[in-house]
Amino acid sequence: MFRRVRPRFWIQAGLGTVTGLLFVVTCVWRDWIEAVFRVDPDRGDGSLEWIIIGVLGVTTASLLLLARIEWRRAGTPLLPVDA
Repeated sequence: MFRRVRPRFWIQAGLGTVTGLLFVVTCVWRDWIEAVFRVDPDRGDGSLEWIIIGVLGVTTASLLLLARIEWRRAGTPLLPVDA
């Protein structure tokens, strides 16, 4: 009972997961960008973090929707040969 999905599904699902994790991290710990890259482009007002949260949210939703479409496109599960 396996679906034959194209590699596109795995790429979209993987990138959707990564962007989703970054979205959650950015929501919880907004200063991680400054800590990791040692730069403060918005000078502490938080506007960059809100832009990144918005972009990551839209990107995550889009990638996971595309992965779902690809999953559904694969059709019904294949039955094993022994069945």
